Formats: sequence, C-alpha cells, structure tokens
Amino acid sequence: MKQMMEMSKLNENHKLLVATAGTWSYTVKMWMDPSGKPTESTGTATRKSIMDGRYVSGEYTGKFKMPGADGKMTEMNFIGMSMDGYDNVKKKFVSGWVDNMGTGIMTMDGTYDAATKTFTYTGEFEMMPGMKEKVRQAIKMTDNDHMVMEYYENRGQGDTKTMEISYTRKK
Repeated sequence: MKQMMEMSKLNENHKLLVATAGTWSYTVKMWMDPSGKPTESTGTATRKSIMDGRYVSGEYTGKFKMPGADGKMTEMNFIGMSMDGYDNVKKKFVSGWVDNMGTGIMTMDGTYDAATKTFTYTGEFEMMPGMKEKVRQAIKMTDNDHMVMEYYENRGQGDTKTMEISYTRKK
C-alpha cells in the first residue's frame, strides 16, 4: 500500500501536461499524398486538467476535408477526444485518442525533451484490417500560447509526415 501511495503522487511531469490545459484554436494541414499539397482545416480544442492534475482530457471539434466515396473532397464535422498523463510506474508519458473517423483507440507512450520543449510519443495503430503501422507524434511547446503537433506514419518506408496541427491559445 505504501508503494501504491508513492506511485500516485504528482510530479513535475504532470505539471508539464497541465500547462497544455485551456481553449485553443487550431489549423490542421493533412497530406493524403506526402508529395502533394496538404488540405487545411480549422477547429477548437478544449483541454482540461482532471483528477487533481493527474491527467489532461481534450475535446476537439472542427471541419475536416476528406475524399468522399466518389473521390471528391467533402467537408465533414470532426470530433476527437484525448486523454494524456504521466505514468509513474512506466516512467513515461501516456496518451489515448479516439475520434469520429474510426472505432479504434490509439494509445501511445513517450518522453519529454526539456531542451526542445517537445513531447514525443510513439505507438502502433491499425486503421484498416491488416494495415498496422507505427506512428510518431511530436508536440513542441513553442511558448505558453502556441504549440505545434507533427504526426508521422511509417508504412514500411520510414517516417512520413502526414499531419501538422498549429495551436494558438484563446484569450
């Protein structure tokens, strides 16, 4: 019981995540073809510190441009949710993601580099049956009111940047 109580204590890593709480506007660039031009979309993220600062939950809404069944670009409503924390047992940051574009739960774990103010998460995700791919996400805290997330997929040919999200804290 003593060890369990010790593992439940908050530390500096939890404070790093709490700094991301707030309401943010964002712009998404997404590359369907890495050599092509990205589509751009916008939205709002609301990130809240929960459970006495142990986790940060996020809700994301916006419009998203995706190819429809006919191949033409169409705008759809986007809803996503995240849960981020620092796991004292694993000694790693942990993150989960769900959205209205699938039914899976993506989980990743990672580290923080204080010199670059960057969280780096890695994981594996299976968006389509038999298409498991390694993913990497880097979130750079450029200052208190701005952060940039870059998302990379590895489909057997090395990391390829497929998404970039620029966040600005709303005042």
